Parts: sequence; C-alpha cells; structure tokens
Amino acid sequence: MSTQSSNFQAPEIDYEDFRNSVGTMDETGKRKWVYPRKPKGRYTNYRNYVSYLLLALFFGLPFIKINNNPLLLFNVIDRKFFIFGQPFYLQDFFILALGAVTSVIFVMLFTVVFGRIFCGWLCPQTIFMESVFRKIEYLIEGDRNKQMKLDRQEWNSEKIIKRLTKWLVFVLISVIIMNFMFMYIVGYEEVFKIITEGPVDHSLKFLGMIGFAIMFYFTFAWLREQVCTLVCPYGRLQGVLIDKQTINVYYDFKRGENRSKWRNNEDRKAAGKGDCIDCHQCVVVCPTGIDIRNGQQLECVNCTACIDACDEVMEKVGLPKGLIRYATEAEIENQEKFRFTSRMKVTTLFLALLIGFLGFLMYDRGSMEAKFIKPAGSTFFIKNGKITNTFIYTLLNKSNQQKKLTIKVINPQNAEINFFGSDKIILKGDQILKGNINITFPEKEIKFSKQNITIGVFDDQGTLVDSFETIFEGPFQLAF
Repeated sequence: MSTQSSNFQAPEIDYEDFRNSVGTMDETGKRKWVYPRKPKGRYTNYRNYVSYLLLALFFGLPFIKINNNPLLLFNVIDRKFFIFGQPFYLQDFFILALGAVTSVIFVMLFTVVFGRIFCGWLCPQTIFMESVFRKIEYLIEGDRNKQMKLDRQEWNSEKIIKRLTKWLVFVLISVIIMNFMFMYIVGYEEVFKIITEGPVDHSLKFLGMIGFAIMFYFTFAWLREQVCTLVCPYGRLQGVLIDKQTINVYYDFKRGENRSKWRNNEDRKAAGKGDCIDCHQCVVVCPTGIDIRNGQQLECVNCTACIDACDEVMEKVGLPKGLIRYATEAEIENQEKFRFTSRMKVTTLFLALLIGFLGFLMYDRGSMEAKFIKPAGSTFFIKNGKITNTFIYTLLNKSNQQKKLTIKVINPQNAEINFFGSDKIILKGDQILKGNINITFPEKEIKFSKQNITIGVFDDQGTLVDSFETIFEGPFQLAF
C-alpha cells in the first residue's frame, strides 16, 4: 500500500484547455445551445437605456429629412447616397471610402483603449439579440430553467404552442426590422409604395425584402451568438489590438482564488480561500456560454452581464463587489493604474487628423461638378481658319436649389461654344444633365496638337461654380 501510494502521480490538469475549443460546441463539434439567465443590475440597466436610444434612432431616422433630402440613405440600386441630408454620388465615392476607413480606425481605437465595448453596447447584433429577440423569448418561454425544461420535454401542447408563438413573433419582428432596414436603401416612400401596390409591380425589390427578412430570422432565431464567435472577424482582431493596458471585463483572480463554495460564518481568508464562492452565476448569465474566470476569451463581448451577476452574489454574502469588473490586465496582475500609452496617443492623433481631413473634404466638395469629355474616336475639323472639337458635358447639381448655368472657356481666350440645342442650361436640385457642345478656336490660338484648355461653369450671378481641364486637339505642329 505504501509503495503504491509513494509512486502515485496526480494527473496533470491543463488550465488552458478551454482555449482549444469554443464554449458553444462540444468535443464532437456539435452545438451546445446557450440558455442565459435573464440579467439584472446596474450595468444591465445602463445597456438597456443605450439600446432603447439606438433602437429609437434606428426606427426614427428614415423619416427625418433635411432640405427635403433623407437624413441617411444608401441606395445602392439607384446609386443614390445621402448622409446628414447631403447627396453623395459615385464621384464622391472616395469620401465615402475614407469615411468607412475612419469608422474602422475609430472602432480599432476604442478596442485598444476600451476593449470590445462596441460589441457589448453598440453592435446591432447585440442590441437586436439581447434587447429585442431575447426579451421576447423570456416573455414567452420564461427564464433559463424554464427554457431548458421546455427544450427537454416532449412535443406536447405546451411546447408546440410556446415554440410556434415564439417563431411567429420572431418572423413578425424580422419583417418589421426588414422594412425599416430597406428604408435606408430605397427610402420610406418606396417601401410604403411596395407594400400598398404589392409584389407584382416591384418583384425584384420585394424579393430583396424577403431575403432581408429571412436573413434576420435565421440570424436571431438560430445563429445567434455564433455570429460573434464564428462569423464576425472583429472578435479575432481583439487578440491583436488589446494589451495589458486595455480596459476589459476581467475576473480578479488574485482576489477570487482559491475559489470554493460558500459556508456561513467561515473566515475564508484564514482558511486560505478566495472571494469567489464558485456559484457559477457569472457563467449562467453569459450569452456566449463562457466562464469569464478563465481569462480573456474571443467569445466575450463585454456585455457586463457577469459583472451584475457577481455583484449581486457578493452583496448577498457580504463580500466587496468588483470581483468581476471593468479593469486592465496590468491592474489585476500588478495593481497598476490605467495609463494612456504611446500606441493610444499615436492612434488618437491619426484618427483626429483623418476626421479633420474627412470634414474638410465634405465641406469643400462644392455644390456643382462638371466634366467635359471628348467622345471616343472623335477628332477635330477645320473650317474657315477655325478648329472645332466636340465634347460631351456632364453637369451634376449637388445642392437642393435650381441653378441657371453658363459654360465658358476660361483659357485660352477667343473660344466659341455652339450647343446641340438650347444654350440655356437650367439644372434642378440633385439633377444630372448630359449634353454635347462644339468648342471652336482660331487656328492661331492652338499651338499644339494636344493643348490643355480650361472650361468653366458659371451661375446666373457670373460666379464660377466649377471648372474642368481637358484636351483640345488640333493639327500636328512642327517646332523649329
């Protein structure tokens, strides 16, 4: 007996084994359905307020107009884009692209400093899931234990009624969200028109709306937290962006370990026990099914449900709150206070410069845009000592006001312009106009076979609103 005891070796435990798997899958790869307990507490209330505000904005913004233009519209179908009531066109695509880059950098900066606060507080996936679909599920099926019991029981009348009710409500909510989402693409007037006139007259758009509704239902009724865990690349990026100075939801392992069950009237410090009473309440409230006590994980969206659950337990047993809290890894390990690192400073400076440049481009993009392009394959012709070129002009009025315009050649002088039709150009607000003109110069003005000329567009007050530099072709000139 003694010999066997002396040779006995305890099996090694791999405390990092959780990193080799996903919390919502078992060892065979089969999905483990997550039944999070309904959270409650200070942070949950704050997140609810933020969610309600963002949902109100989502459902209200399509109906807001500025100067008779929609506040936000991203009509990819008809290539119409409005941001804060200002029209943007394909010619302004570089501004939109820069805005997208700025948004990405903004999220990255927040990740460097505040971790995944965007995921837990602002991401549409989290807001719709936790503040809409999950609340409906709690209302119909009950909290965690009732949902698990319902899932295990046979398909009796109770289960059929509750599941069908939930699925039908989910379909209804998905259709409602789809209609509002489509308003950001084609405008609320067009959505109401599709609804009233029926799918026959708007078959393509109706099919697009049905596709949106199916996507929403599939995402929030079945895919759920898998979007954050397996689909969204942002969770993968956090491993690159965060460091020990990044604020995240952390478990204070120095204070919490060694974890053990709670015993009344026990001096846990004298017994060598930590403040964590191993109640697993932080696990059962997690919407992605992880144990925050294992450390930072890609599944964690910083929703703070575990903070509220742990604080509630700590208050009940008379221990200090904050065992799970917003903190940095350095603070947990070394009691270091948060500091603004060089990486944060450089990123913030770059972001400020980018936002400033983006604002300048939006302010300085002008109310008019003109282009004068020679038709493909066209050439010049000479008559009565004058050289003539044909140009196709495109005039874009980016403002909401009607404009009366005049086209003149600024450089060189002595040009004549002949219009194919009326020379009176009246351009309505948010209108694109195309046409043809002939520009004629005396031969002595054209000194090169391809000479730069500048064409200006003037309003009825004689103010230059835009200019365009193009090439005027003439006969080949020999230089001596």
